[in-house]
Order: sequence, then structure tokens, then C-alpha cells
Amino acid sequence: MPWERVEKPYRFEGPDGALALADLFDGRSQLIVYHFMLGPDWEEGCKSCSFWADNFDGIPIHLNHRDVTFTAVSRAPLAKIDAYRKHMGWTFPWVSSYGSDFNFDYHVSFTPEQIAAGEAYYNYQIRPNRVSEQVGISVFYKDEQGELFHTYSCYARGVDMLNGAYHYLDLAPKGRDEDGLEFSMQWLRRHDQY
Repeated sequence: MPWERVEKPYRFEGPDGALALADLFDGRSQLIVYHFMLGPDWEEGCKSCSFWADNFDGIPIHLNHRDVTFTAVSRAPLAKIDAYRKHMGWTFPWVSSYGSDFNFDYHVSFTPEQIAAGEAYYNYQIRPNRVSEQVGISVFYKDEQGELFHTYSCYARGVDMLNGAYHYLDLAPKGRDEDGLEFSMQWLRRHDQY
């Protein structure tokens, strides 16, 4: 996809306070953002995103040594994110975009009007949508002059590439064994709810 210059001054909140998008790079030139579905009014994170997040701890240190920073971003306030992260036992970087247009502009969060209309732009097309949050990955680059570029995004089943458990299941004789379910991930639970 063509690189798009990022000029909007997005704001985030992390453990040490307010951050700009450039700050999320943490001194590196590449940034991978996992859009974790946890809305401001949600009590816990999406169970599918939680399944993906079980694969995140331990990865950031390796990415850092290849000039890549990884972080999750959610619209929930930081206190809610921190409580859920602690409950789940995760340590990966995760910031709040609460009050920012970031998740809306990268097409993973939707306004009440879009939800009421029953459709929104997601996964590169207008499609049915009745939820406030969807999953996605956005990738950014910061050049030597400090200019920021959006270089890649993927959504929906396109994020499967980041789920190690699915790769293992794909090797097993029965694969993901999701045939006959009402929807593909109906079997899934958060790791503390099996």
C-alpha cells in the first residue's frame, strides 16, 4: 500500500503520562500497533483479541532488536486497560487512545451513527457493522526528519498471521476444527475462563 503521511496530532496515555504517536516508536523507526478491542464502556477485552494477546508477551524484545516497536492500543481509559492487563497477566506495551480519533481514523472504531446505520468502512470496504470496535493492525514508519508515515494495515482474518496458536492448530489433523460452529471462534474463551 502507498505510504501516507501522518499529520494529525494523535494523543495517547501510557504508564508515564501523555504521549504523541511519535513517542510510541520509543526511539525506533518502525511501529506496529495492534488495535485491541476494548471500548471505553466495556468491562473486559474482546475474547478474540485476548486470544491474540496471549501470543504477545516475549515478542517485543526481539522486535526491538530489529528496529521495531510493538504496542497495543485501545480506546478504553488507561486505568481500565491496566486492570484488564493485570488480570490477564500480560506485560506487553499497551496504551490508551481514549478521547483521540486514532482508532476511528484507522477504521477499527465506529461512531454511534455508524452503528445505528448498520454499516461502516472496515477492511477496505463498506460492510455491515453493528459494533463499536473491530480488530486491526496498523504499521508506521518514522524517517530521520521525524516525519511519520502509515505504511500498512490489515483487519479481520488478516490478523491471523500474528496468532501462534492458530498456526499450531493448522498443523493438527483436525485443524482449527471450527466447522459447524455458529461463527468461527465460537469455541474460544479467555484463558482464565476455560
